[in-house]
Amino acid sequence: MKKLIAGLFSVIATLAVQAAEPLSLSWTNNMLRISGPNIPGEFVEIWYLEAFCRSGSTHQPWDKTTIPHKTRLIEANPQFIRLRTLVEPSVVLDHVIRPKHDEVDFQLEARNEGGAFVDIQWFQPCMRVNRFTGASQQTYIEKSFIFTQDGLQFLDKLPRTEEAIYRGGQVYVPPGIPLEDVNPRPISAIKPSNPLIGCISADGKKILATAWDQTQELFQGVIVCLHNDPRLGGLKSKETKKIRGKVYILENNPELLLRRYKADFSQQDTE
Repeated sequence: MKKLIAGLFSVIATLAVQAAEPLSLSWTNNMLRISGPNIPGEFVEIWYLEAFCRSGSTHQPWDKTTIPHKTRLIEANPQFIRLRTLVEPSVVLDHVIRPKHDEVDFQLEARNEGGAFVDIQWFQPCMRVNRFTGASQQTYIEKSFIFTQDGLQFLDKLPRTEEAIYRGGQVYVPPGIPLEDVNPRPISAIKPSNPLIGCISADGKKILATAWDQTQELFQGVIVCLHNDPRLGGLKSKETKKIRGKVYILENNPELLLRRYKADFSQQDTE
């Protein structure tokens, strides 16, 4: 009996350590991997970064919108990653990425080192959610959500549009963002009430969500992915801007997610 009790205490202690264990990070070939013992599917990957975009993007071919860029690794260990992105002709983005036990924090500084304005409006971290949701391209919107004035809404329950320069996916544009400067995919008439977009795990026990303090669009993609695409809004000569982001991996409790979001981004709360 003593051995059984000791064994139970050992299991409980192990679970408690795992629950508090920080997530770990790696970055290779533009793919950021978030790993941890309590992540459904073992890890989440983000194409970091997919694209940087000019204005006028909604009604023009994608190759006219994207700006050449290259990201390189400056420093890395499982608890800290520093990246630097060069965006033509003269923009530098420095990224500091740190994990905790149930979130990843992004701190970015963008500066224009050139002598002229650069029309860099927004960029795309592409969060892959196939492993987390256990769903396919056809079914993952049933597990994906945004928040509207009516609260958490699953994307398959919201009205969808189909017409756009490119078919497939769905774009949700926050109030105040020019409709001419978003993804050239179908634009929903539904306005998000905050910048959170996320999904529920295959077993229904966890939430994966992401938010930034400045958002150009929320996007349900054409692969099994979700986007919160951060806004830069252009950079004047020698101008510097700072932006912050989060990825949350929490228990499936939307109220907890909202509390965390409001604590981190209270000035962005529009509910």
